[in-house]
Formats: sequence, structure tokens, C-alpha cells
Amino acid sequence: MSEQKRSNNKFKRKRPWIKFSLLLILILGIGVGAYALLIYNDAKDTVNEKIHQKVPSIDHELGKKKIEGEEPLNILLLGVDKRAGDSGRSDALMVLSLDPKNNKMKLISIPRDTRTTIVGEGFEDKINHAYAFGGTDTSVATVESLLDINLDYYVQMNMEGLTEMVDAVGGITVDNQLDWYDTGYYEKGYHYAKGEISLNGPEAMGYVRMRYKDPNGDFGRTKRQRQVIEAIIDKGSSIASVNKIDNMIDVLGKNMATNMDFADMKDLLFNYKNVRKNTVSYKMKGSGTEIDGVYYYLIPDEEIAKVHEMINEVG
Repeated sequence: MSEQKRSNNKFKRKRPWIKFSLLLILILGIGVGAYALLIYNDAKDTVNEKIHQKVPSIDHELGKKKIEGEEPLNILLLGVDKRAGDSGRSDALMVLSLDPKNNKMKLISIPRDTRTTIVGEGFEDKINHAYAFGGTDTSVATVESLLDINLDYYVQMNMEGLTEMVDAVGGITVDNQLDWYDTGYYEKGYHYAKGEISLNGPEAMGYVRMRYKDPNGDFGRTKRQRQVIEAIIDKGSSIASVNKIDNMIDVLGKNMATNMDFADMKDLLFNYKNVRKNTVSYKMKGSGTEIDGVYYYLIPDEEIAKVHEMINEVG
């Protein structure tokens, strides 16, 4: 049997797990089908040598025991906006709670402007600034403190990597629900026409970065991010993209970080494959205000308590 036929047969055998992985990342809103793609070629080396990064605030061995024992897991999802010369900020923060015994999954979105105490700094600021102060470790500790929960894993994706990933799959198509002209996120004056449009990498980044022309602000931008991610997944999971897998893995190796090692990812795929049967998505509720001329999103204590119970509820 030729190498090409073996490659195609391997792809077909793995495809059910690909679908689960890709749909899971789609719901997360910050990944690009990482778990599915990482089972190919030199994936194990890519994960363990480039992507796997532990943080002091998470007990990795405890998380590994939970995955192996099919216990409930809490995973912090970080979409990081990090550019050259900038320490970066977490553009998206979500807590993914998985309950494999009861086949349940909860995805809690934390507004990026949420005012809270930054762990290790001793003062209040926007929660997305935690990453700028102390990277992933401070983001993990701050989210744990805000919600009074324990996080078992984190998955971080540099949003700049979306540009490379779009180009790696050969461009994408999205249904644009707003007619607008770019002010410089991609190219000043570039027309993002309403309706179905095709985007290359830089155009896609301009599409997801726009905020002020969207009546829904950050929430609208998050929706466009998910559109782009879904389009990447659809294109990347097609049989026509088999020959692009190496390029996609290379992009992930440069833009993704997690404290999961390759074995953890495989266990997650097999032991938690049915959690999507009962899915709940929730955005934390509060109100916007200005403090000393800076906009913040204030979440009341009762809302924080509600989310704490949602995450810790089993059964």
C-alpha cells in the first residue's frame, strides 16, 4: 500500500475523534482543532517539547489522576492577544467544566473587563490584565480566587496565531452580519461587506479585532472570533486538508501552550468524549461603570456565588 493511501486510511479511522475534538474547541472559542490535529505525524514531539508548559499554580499530577479516573475537570481557556514588544493580555477567558460521569459540559465566559483583585499584586484591576502582570500563572491564580474554584488545566492560544492558521488551511469563508469599513485593524478603508465573504489570514485578524463599529462591542467581537474558529475547523477537518496537517501542527507549536502533555490529551479525548451531550454556555452578568476614568465590568457577589455553584455542581 502506498504512503498516500496509508495516510488517507489513517485519517478516515481517526475522523470520529477529530469531530469531537474540533467541536469541543469550537465551543471553547479560542482554539483551532488542536487536540484533533495533534494525533498526527510528529504530534507527540510537538506537544511535549513545544506546547506542554506547566505553571506553579496548578497541581499537574492531581489533574492527571482526575483525567485517568474520569473525574470532573475545570480547564481555564485563554485567548491571548500578544504582539511584538508587548507582554500581552488575555483577550478571552473561559472556564470549561467537564463532568464525564453525568455527560455534562459547562462553559463559563468571564468578561475581560471584570474588576477583581489581581493575585500576587494586591490591587484591583481588569481581569484580563492579570496576564500582563504575571502571565498564565497569574491568570490562573486570579480566576481561581475570583470564583473560589480549583483549576486542573489551562489551554492558551495566541490570537495572532489565527492569522497563520487561516493561511495554513488555505483561507476561510464567513457570514459577515455587519457592513463596515476597516479603520486599520487590517487595512484602513478595506470593505467588509455584509454577507458571505472570503478571508485570508490578515483579513481574518482584522475581522475579529474590530470592536467599536459593532453595536455589541466585545460580545460582538467574541462572536466573530467564534465564526473564524468554526470556519478554520470546517476547512481544517475536510479530507482536502490532509496535506496541510503538517503546516497546522507547526502553527499550533508556535502559538499554543497548555499544561496537558500528549498522554493527557489522549485520555481527555477518550474519557470525556460524551460530555457534549448536555452542554451549558453562560456569560457572567454584571454592569459597566467608570472608576477614575477607566471602564470596568462589575460582577456582584451573588453572581459570583451562582457561577461558583454552577462549576462545582455534579450530577
